[in-house]
Amino acid sequence: MTDPVADNQVWDEIRREAARDAALEPALAGFLHEAILRHPSLESALGTLIAGKLDGHGLSSLSLRDLAAEAFESDPGIGAAVVADLQAVLSRDPATRGYSQPLLYFKGFHSIQAYRIGHYYWTHNHEPLALYLQSQISEVFAVDIHPGAVIGKGIMFDHATSVVIGATAVVEDDFSMLHEVTLGGTGRAGGDRHPKIGRGVMIGAGAKVLGNIRVGEGAKIGAGSVVLKDVPPHTTVAGVPAKVVSFPPESFPALTMDQSIDGPEYEELVIGSSSGA
Repeated sequence: MTDPVADNQVWDEIRREAARDAALEPALAGFLHEAILRHPSLESALGTLIAGKLDGHGLSSLSLRDLAAEAFESDPGIGAAVVADLQAVLSRDPATRGYSQPLLYFKGFHSIQAYRIGHYYWTHNHEPLALYLQSQISEVFAVDIHPGAVIGKGIMFDHATSVVIGATAVVEDDFSMLHEVTLGGTGRAGGDRHPKIGRGVMIGAGAKVLGNIRVGEGAKIGAGSVVLKDVPPHTTVAGVPAKVVSFPPESFPALTMDQSIDGPEYEELVIGSSSGA
């Protein structure tokens, strides 16, 4: 795994990696020049990459690139979130060998950044455009995030295929989840109807979190679980329906990506602490 660099050095490191790889793999030199080395900034490279992937159904890649550039320029917070997401992938995915790898090849990373552009337009009175982008993102990346959802920074979608996030969902910083996760509603009810996910939460593959419920800070949701009720902070839940089964050994499971649900039994600890009192 590549050692992390400071946020303000990420773009320089990406360019260094691209130049190295172009020398090692001459067949990729042209691609790496177009994707990274000719660009003056991370935002420029990312906007062009996303535009190229979403091209082909309606808006041209040139128009999509301009839309991305406007979003990045108007909201510097998007660029900061992009860097935080790159740091998250590098630190949490042992298969990652550098910052350029997720930028170029990871559709989980691409889908989050494309969502960020769509969310910008959703919040700036361009809802039809944001919905168009959502449709394209879903078709290309198999990740369906409503542009009205609110997602923080330091986010990692590992593999990402078949992820669904509803319109009123809120995801706080330093969040990780795997493929086939749904943050959805429970029926036809309108209004605020999707989950609120606290900081540092990790959700395993295939889990479904449904309804306007709160998953507390530092919680862990086991793979394949169906969560229909609030999850207390710093607990592990698993099962159908999900129940508290243990406490994570770390404060923020998203940062370690430990998929196990083993740990001190919840009931045993609660009963023991009550008896000791």
